[in-house]
Amino acid sequence: MLIRSAPGDAPRSPELHRRLRWLIAVVAVAFLVLTARLWQLQIVRGDQYFEAARSNVVAERFLPSVRGKILDRDGVPLADNRPAFHIYVVPRMVDDAARDRLAQLLRLDPDETERLRTRLAAARERSPDRAVMVLEDQGRDRAGLVAQARLRLGPGIEVRDEPYRDYPHGTLAAHLIGYMNQPSSRELAELEALGYDASEFIGRYGIEREWENFLHGKKGIERYITNAKGERVEDAEAEDLIEGPRFVPPVSGHDVVLTIDAELQELAEQAVRAQAAAAVAVIDVDSGRIRALVSTPSFDPNVMTGHLTRAEHERMQADPRRPYVDKTLQQHYPPGSTYKFVVASAALEDALVSPHERMMCTGAHQLGRRTFHCLSSHGVIDLLQALEHSCNIYFWKLSERVGIDRMAEVARDFGFGAPTGLGINGDVPGTVPDRAFYKDRGFQIGHTLNAATGQGDVEVTVLQLAMAYAALANGGRLFAPQVVERVVAATGEVVAEYEPVVRRRVAVSADNLEVIRQGMWRVANAEGGTAHTYGHSDIVDIAGKTGSAQVRSRRSRDDEGTRGWDPRRSHAWFAGWAPASDPEIAVVVLIEHGGSGGRVAAPVAKEIIEGYFTRVKKESRPAPAAGEEAAP
Repeated sequence: MLIRSAPGDAPRSPELHRRLRWLIAVVAVAFLVLTARLWQLQIVRGDQYFEAARSNVVAERFLPSVRGKILDRDGVPLADNRPAFHIYVVPRMVDDAARDRLAQLLRLDPDETERLRTRLAAARERSPDRAVMVLEDQGRDRAGLVAQARLRLGPGIEVRDEPYRDYPHGTLAAHLIGYMNQPSSRELAELEALGYDASEFIGRYGIEREWENFLHGKKGIERYITNAKGERVEDAEAEDLIEGPRFVPPVSGHDVVLTIDAELQELAEQAVRAQAAAAVAVIDVDSGRIRALVSTPSFDPNVMTGHLTRAEHERMQADPRRPYVDKTLQQHYPPGSTYKFVVASAALEDALVSPHERMMCTGAHQLGRRTFHCLSSHGVIDLLQALEHSCNIYFWKLSERVGIDRMAEVARDFGFGAPTGLGINGDVPGTVPDRAFYKDRGFQIGHTLNAATGQGDVEVTVLQLAMAYAALANGGRLFAPQVVERVVAATGEVVAEYEPVVRRRVAVSADNLEVIRQGMWRVANAEGGTAHTYGHSDIVDIAGKTGSAQVRSRRSRDDEGTRGWDPRRSHAWFAGWAPASDPEIAVVVLIEHGGSGGRVAAPVAKEIIEGYFTRVKKESRPAPAAGEEAAP
């Protein structure tokens, strides 16, 4: 039976089949592309996009820890913390226009503008989504301006009230305490691994730097939900995006308790205030603990911590007196006659002289074709008188018997020629010359004579000399200097406590040390002593030695432009202890380019010593009755 196609039916053409196949292929390819894209978005880069989405709504804020205090031995704060307003920005949300609006609003000076620009640029590269401090300690007025203009400034700029380092006594003990500032981008690469944030300050000098690990606490963190404007909002559903704890409290740093007595430190700084450049060390002779350490000119740690202008920095750098340098540790000087105890100790110990051996001083000592001159013609004198009058010729003659190598041996035994071990501010070793020291340029006997009187190539630091005189005073125990007494947690628990350390007992007998002490008693108490006129005290017996160390300088006073400071003049020294017969403190005073030690340095030492025994010494103060506060 023949079947015919119904009317309207069209035969399927090859063209239709071809189009259908293309359509299916296109749909299949599109499906495959869509599937691949979904796989890429959800599987390959899912975590990345999730984090990006989460970062748009989840904000993290670091909570600063409270830095530990630096306290004197009685708990007086030398470095503390105070509330301050800091300006933070989220770099991703602050463009250059917003940055410039902020600078204009606050009327920033060029230094502050540059600081803002530099910190913002560094933060954009490092962590653009994390708020970073760009301007610190801005004051209440500026904080109010930013708060009022926040809408005009745009999102990502805020003011935070946080603790800020404060030095309540200004320049007091500045070189010892140190200062702080923000780390550089290079330093942050290491510090972030230790838990630091870019907005945190770190110690840069003194105790602040060397005890950073104890002083620095541990920052906390707060995580919360924000809207598109960066404002905090409450969104229960979005809170599921927060990973980790929403709040981790900060941990405070430890307090560092020093051996310094703030009252004595202030007294010592007052005593040298009239001097253009000076250094002082006061040591407890029976422990090696430092009671005062002064270096002038100085700086204000409050200025150095975030407020130093470029002009002020350049001015201090250009000052020939070098206010940035700690003159008690980082600078060494020829000690002059304060060093004469070295050759005297060597000669006594080797039985090359007796305390009563008398020598003639005519005012000049001939050595070959060279003549060495004394300050005066002292006539026939013994060792005690030689110390009393500081007779160079007597000690030059002793040095010819002793030799430079033996003097160097005794000097090193007293701690010269090596760092003291205090561990702050680049403690320099100084120089103790011996024959080997002159190997390249040739040794001459004149080098021995110069070394005997603390001249030539002999160089010591103020702290080295103070520790050596403490050893003379206490019978020969050379202590390691100590400036930190203990470390205390914020809870009051003692974390670490440090006892005095005796480095060694010097190889000089008690009898010979007593001879040296007798001679040094005469210096301040006998009428002919070099310190008697200006350094004798009617309050407490002082023993010690003056020194006027000549310097080699081609600079002229007029070229320096520093009033009262002439680099051609000798350094003025006094080193000693008190009371003379029952020593408690050793004191060394250096007046840089001050001239005569007896005239200039001795009265400063006298003022410090008398102030200690009349005003500072704790045992002299009546103990407060129960329930009463001690008198200030």
